[in-house]
Amino acid sequence: MENKKTEYDNATKVCRHNIRAIHDTMDVIGGKWKISIISCLCFETMRYSELLKEIEGISGKMLSRELKDLEINGLVMRTVSNTNPISVVYELTEYGETLKDLTLTIANWGNAHREKIISEYN
Repeated sequence: MENKKTEYDNATKVCRHNIRAIHDTMDVIGGKWKISIISCLCFETMRYSELLKEIEGISGKMLSRELKDLEINGLVMRTVSNTNPISVVYELTEYGETLKDLTLTIANWGNAHREKIISEYN
């Protein structure tokens, strides 16, 4: 009986540890738009206007807010070039690049889920 309680306690500790880590992650990349922004920047450096066109449905105000938040968290770098006119580009930092595998995993799961749902209703 004692052994089962110990196993349960250990499983509970692992579960709590994982849940805390997931909450920490979602605090940084959660919400409707952040993972989309990160996903776009996984492949190339982009200008603000390019991100605005690429991410369907996001407003300019929201894009600015999310980019600023991602920059504060060290995931995105904003670079201003002294050209005429001034050019601003966004790219993932080295730390932000650590999210590439996660975005691909989420995309793969989403594609599989979409196919599953469509096949169930056809």
